[in-house]
Amino acid sequence: MGPARLSTGAVTRKSSFAPIIDDRVRLLILGSLPGEESLRQAQYYAHPQNRFWDLVGAALGVELRERDYTDRLAILLHHNIGLWDVIADAHRSGSLDSAIRDARENDLRALATSLPALSAIAFNGKKSAKTGRKQLGDAGDAYRLIDLPSSSPAYAAMPFEEKCARWSVIAHIVRTTR
Repeated sequence: MGPARLSTGAVTRKSSFAPIIDDRVRLLILGSLPGEESLRQAQYYAHPQNRFWDLVGAALGVELRERDYTDRLAILLHHNIGLWDVIADAHRSGSLDSAIRDARENDLRALATSLPALSAIAFNGKKSAKTGRKQLGDAGDAYRLIDLPSSSPAYAAMPFEEKCARWSVIAHIVRTTR
């Protein structure tokens, strides 16, 4: 089932996508809530200026940006990486995390405990980290929790090269947990 977009005047209630997972997922990368372009295309990180696919690709040593979306997801799963969002749905005008209102959270604890190989959870940006860490609570102690700088074009305070260096931890996690 695709994301719901229920009209509530000028602000729309927007929903996250289903998680991209299988039983081999060792690293779960969590965003906050898909932005407008992602919702339009029904794809994680679809905005052309979002650097997610570049950052993960650089960490894995695989070109992801130019690949078909289905291939990108298959490559992530091949490397035991899953994707989801911390927020199930919320009111939001536009794509900025700061505009999220009345959020309903995804059940991260249930998902994490359902993944037998999960050893690390990475948060893509501050909103994801703040919300996700709160949701996981004590259950988060069972996993390595990693705060990553946002891949969003709205987060321009850190140069791409520095983001790449911070996201390179993915390669270490995948390499040491495979």
